[in-house]
Amino acid sequence: MSDAISLVIPTLNAESEIVALLEKLCSQTRHIDEIVVVDSSSDDGTAEKAAAFAAKHDQVSVHSIDRKDFRHGGTRDLALREWTTGDFVLFMTQDAVPANDRYVASILAPFEDEAVAVSSGRQLPKADARCFERLVRGFNYPEESFVRGKDDLPIYGIKTFFISDVCSAYRRSAYLECGGFAKELMMSEDMYMAAKLVVDGYHVAYAADAQVYHSHNLTPKQQYSRNFAIGKFLEENKDILMGTSEIGDGKKLATHVAGELLRSGHIGELCAFGADCTARFLGNRAGRKAARKDMTEGR
Repeated sequence: MSDAISLVIPTLNAESEIVALLEKLCSQTRHIDEIVVVDSSSDDGTAEKAAAFAAKHDQVSVHSIDRKDFRHGGTRDLALREWTTGDFVLFMTQDAVPANDRYVASILAPFEDEAVAVSSGRQLPKADARCFERLVRGFNYPEESFVRGKDDLPIYGIKTFFISDVCSAYRRSAYLECGGFAKELMMSEDMYMAAKLVVDGYHVAYAADAQVYHSHNLTPKQQYSRNFAIGKFLEENKDILMGTSEIGDGKKLATHVAGELLRSGHIGELCAFGADCTARFLGNRAGRKAARKDMTEGR
């Protein structure tokens, strides 16, 4: 593939991570023509360290925005339109670490199929991931690659739109044709974009060989907040998601992980996972309720 490649990394207080990530990206077997760091007015030395790295690597540039202006959708859209020129635009988060030097080549491989408009990779648990988080990652990010489109909706439902901007790549022409990310979205801009692309007849790819280390040991409070935002997004965007539901997949995840923990005798982790699932469920329901209230009141 000879097309130009751009990559965007939004950052906030990533001083301890950014240089190592940039070094990994610059040593990939598939050269990245542009690496764009978009820093949201970090309090630490993120922007300075990225700028010092950029001074020695021509393909790296650093841009700063006010923290209050950051939006998961709008900031990525701004970066793609204003600061990249690549035929394919990759996105990563500051805490995702490529597992090897073939990450970029692997995430681009599905684009050999002209119908594929977006590709995302496999997230492996980091070394500090607790037991149930490892099982969750394994369930959500399987070993097998796949490509899905509108015809797969009856079988896979909401999983048809499976994608994560933790490690993703977009075909620029398809992205612009479909209007890009919703600029005000603070959560799930990736799923929203995947749904728009599927509606327009494009396909969504999961490249299991494109691997990054990425995981979080969230507290129940943090999990509640995260799933409040997800639930609100799902309720507000039911139409673009074509009425699909996350409930069935959530039950499958809970059953699988709980079963594995029980079989392996990790009773403490099973209890912790139960608290995690409760926080997910309650947050999701509360977010949906808040969205319905906002819509009723015309907000």
